[in-house]
Formats: sequence, structure tokens, C-alpha cells
Amino acid sequence: MSNASSSKVKLKKKFDLEDRLVEFAAKVALFSRDLPSDMTGQYYGNQLLRSGGSSTLNFGEAQGTNSNRDYVNKASISLKELKESRVNLKVLNKIHYGDTKSSAELLDEVEQLIKIIATIIKNKK
Repeated sequence: MSNASSSKVKLKKKFDLEDRLVEFAAKVALFSRDLPSDMTGQYYGNQLLRSGGSSTLNFGEAQGTNSNRDYVNKASISLKELKESRVNLKVLNKIHYGDTKSSAELLDEVEQLIKIIATIIKNKK
């Protein structure tokens, strides 16, 4: 594979991950919107909405960094936010808040995203 082709493949992978994170944030927003409007639903829904969106935005910032150190820092924040999203989803699942199918899909996706970003961080260090 030529260097130009190799670069295109790497760029495509970055954008695929960005697209997955954007899709995750969008699905989190829709899931959160449909939670019960009582105090519990609002609390965990707001927390989930913030952490799901923040993970995506911080990954976007990571892509614009000029050094591996800055990249790792921003990607680590993204990873932290994904882990927070996972815990919120687990709590909501445990108390039977939100659509069961959507919750399971979000949990599966957040686990995959955590593994991907953790691997990227490990390889950048």
C-alpha cells in the first residue's frame, strides 16, 4: 500500500470513529429526551446527556491537536466521559428507566467506544 493510500485509510478510520461518536451522542440525546420527567429521570438523563455529548466534543478537539501529548490528553477526557456515560446507562438500566432495547444498544456501543479510544490512547503513548 502506498503512503498516500495508507494516509487515506488512517484518515477514514478517524472519521469513522468521529461518526460513531456523533451517532452515539445523538442516540443518547434521543434516549434522554424520552426518560420520565421525574427527579430521577431528569438527574440521570441530564448527566447522561452531558457526558455523552462531551465525549464526542472532546474527541473532536483531540483531532485538532498538534502533539501526541495534547491528543492523549483530549482523548483521555473523551474516554472519561464515555465511562461516565456507561455508569449512567447502567444505573438507568438497573432502575428500569428508558427503553430497554435502546439502553442495551447504547451500553453495547459505549463499551465498544471505550475499548477503541483506550487502545488509541495506549498506542499514542
